[in-house]
Amino acid sequence: MEDYLQVGIISSTHGIKGEVKVFPTTDDINRFKNLKEVLLDTGKEKKTLKIEGVKFFKQFAILKFKGIDNINDILEYKGKGLFVTRQQAVKLKKDEYFIADLIGLQVVLEDDTSLGILKEVMLTGANDVYVIEMENQREVLIPAIKQCILSVDIESNKMTVKLLDGLLD
Repeated sequence: MEDYLQVGIISSTHGIKGEVKVFPTTDDINRFKNLKEVLLDTGKEKKTLKIEGVKFFKQFAILKFKGIDNINDILEYKGKGLFVTRQQAVKLKKDEYFIADLIGLQVVLEDDTSLGILKEVMLTGANDVYVIEMENQREVLIPAIKQCILSVDIESNKMTVKLLDGLLD
């Protein structure tokens, strides 16, 4: 399991006083209101940034970090990820999982036959869709619904699925 979970990506600066536009990678943009700090992945290290202010504009969160008061102090971090520790993460309900924990799971059928590896989670309006890469390099798309996803065991790195008719066609 990942120790850090991504909550956003700095997409650009906002104004000249060090604020940044953050594209959220969390499903609840309002969670930024409750965060006191985030970890900035500079590419070399994870740097703790204290959040001083939060605003919202369209689909973006506008963040102001303590001690960063000039556009030049933050410009180099455009495109970099913002993370929280697992302890800072939102509490999940039953049958909810962090995408970072699902990626890489071994996916097996009901009879324990290997189907492949979960490579991607597509977020759609109705339900998520899991992209499974099979051993023959083909992909199968499985809707994340109770009829298809029988069990998920993060500790064992295994997901058991039932293929509905037509999914492999």
